[in-house]
Amino acid sequence: MLCLLCNYKFNIMDVSIIPIGNSKGIRLSKTLLEKYNMNDVVELIMEKGYIIIRPKQTPRKGWDKAFKSMHANGDDKLFMNDIFEDENFEEWA
Repeated sequence: MLCLLCNYKFNIMDVSIIPIGNSKGIRLSKTLLEKYNMNDVVELIMEKGYIIIRPKQTPRKGWDKAFKSMHANGDDKLFMNDIFEDENFEEWA
């Protein structure tokens, strides 16, 4: 199947709906979970006759590692002073 709006080819596979307690669900293979980096939480997007399942986006993922790397390289210096010369701290007292 080809998406006419995005020029992307979809791979389609049949997946059985299985009972899970009082609900129903689908089972995804370990290969799919690893390939698309799906762990404990995924996002479901309902879009015009489709349900899209994608890995949960974490906006700041990897920032801690990047900050440590910046610090190790000396790249974590301020661009400007955090205290200005004309700042009056007495008005905050």
